[in-house]
Amino acid sequence: MICYQVGDSATIDSLTRVERPDLIPGPGQIVIDVKAAALNWRDLEIVTGQFFFKKPETRIPVSDGAGVIRAIGEGVTRFAIGDRVICNHFSDWVAGPWDPDTYYPGDLGDNRDGFLADQALVPAHCVVKLPDTVSYEDAATLPAAGLTAWRMLFEMAQIKPSDTILTLGTGGVSMFTVQLAKLGGARVIVTSSSDKKLELMRELGADIGINYNSRPDWDKVVMEATEGRGVQKVFDHAGPATMRLSMRSAAPGGMVFMVGRTAGEVERQPNIVGAYRKNLSIHTLSAGPRVMLDDLVRAWGWSGLKPVIGGRYGFDEARDAFHFLKSGKHVGKVVITIGE
Repeated sequence: MICYQVGDSATIDSLTRVERPDLIPGPGQIVIDVKAAALNWRDLEIVTGQFFFKKPETRIPVSDGAGVIRAIGEGVTRFAIGDRVICNHFSDWVAGPWDPDTYYPGDLGDNRDGFLADQALVPAHCVVKLPDTVSYEDAATLPAAGLTAWRMLFEMAQIKPSDTILTLGTGGVSMFTVQLAKLGGARVIVTSSSDKKLELMRELGADIGINYNSRPDWDKVVMEATEGRGVQKVFDHAGPATMRLSMRSAAPGGMVFMVGRTAGEVERQPNIVGAYRKNLSIHTLSAGPRVMLDDLVRAWGWSGLKPVIGGRYGFDEARDAFHFLKSGKHVGKVVITIGE
């Protein structure tokens, strides 16, 4: 098998391409011929040594991938060789509530080898079959960003057609938030630094776009668009730097979800007095269990939705793909094609 390993200097350019023996599944395991992988911000942090703990220099990064089963271990009965599949990146989280002590050790691309390889070894209980209507490249975008949006919208926020929601930015999670929220009938407001990116989000279904460079007081625009009431749900993918305005944008009794930190940290943590005054509930989350990924894949298959892929790279161009992700010039997902 051919793969990339995290480099010893913890930089994108130190990603090292190596050859290893072909993988052999043990009991309860599956080996996948990887066809495509999709990058998340967390993958960039893992490669550059910024994601919680520094990973072993032999770690194969990238949490999300899609492919076809090439080998099955003893005791696996739900799948057959040749099945088209994706995997939940928290590979041991099948159902139930989140438990970091239980599920972080099985995090693919982080604490277990991931999908920046032409083969991947995973436990069978994390695997989800793909419908024929979903390509490998599209499917690879679903497990982290798509599942996070699905869990936020339908499991936690329980959106309904009468809701107006706000989502920040035009990255992968925000893209899925727009598409899935419109599938659920909600009205959607989205922010971005680029009018061009906002136009693309409108094409995906966003009702209102706000350029936060021209309107740094974007919370006031949100309030104007909601007749002074605010939105029922805010999905903040940027982090502490935007939390104050996110709370200002929420309606009394609303929900604010903190899902990322791509805008960086701030010197002083946001004042949450506004949360008390409005009786807001503030939530964080880590993707979701495999049973929710099953639901997402079924819905994605029948809906006809297509993810926005803002960058496509070959396996030989893996480092370029990471540099492009880091640049922030993409809209949606960055995908690496690995096999035919």
